[in-house]
Amino acid sequence: MNKPAKNGALIHSNDIKALTNFYKELFSMEVTREISDFISLERDGFNIIIHIPPIEMPQTNFNPIKLFMTVDNLDTAKVRAQELGGQSFEGEWSNPLFTVCNIADSDGNHIQLREFKE
Repeated sequence: MNKPAKNGALIHSNDIKALTNFYKELFSMEVTREISDFISLERDGFNIIIHIPPIEMPQTNFNPIKLFMTVDNLDTAKVRAQELGGQSFEGEWSNPLFTVCNIADSDGNHIQLREFKE
C-alpha cells in the first residue's frame, strides 16, 4: 500500500475520471490510488489528488485547486500563518494517519495543512 503524500495539490472536480485522464495523458502521471470519491496521481514525487467536492462548489470565493503541505504541528503553523498575514480556519479532520486543517495564505489561497501521526 502506498503511503499518503506529504505535499502536493488537491483539485476538486465533478468529473474526476475526465480530469484524471487529462493529467495522465498530458503529464504522464500514474494513478497510485483510486476510490469512489478521489483519484491520486503521481509523477516524480509530485502528488495530485482529484477529489469530488465535499459540498456543492460555489461560483465565487472557492478555489478548486488547493495545495496541501505537511507541518510538524498544526496549532503552531496556524498561529504562524496569521502572523504572516494569512488566516486560519476552524475545524480539524483526522484519519488514522494524519490530522488536517485549512489556512489561507496572505493572498487568500487556501492550503490544507497535514500533521502526520507517529
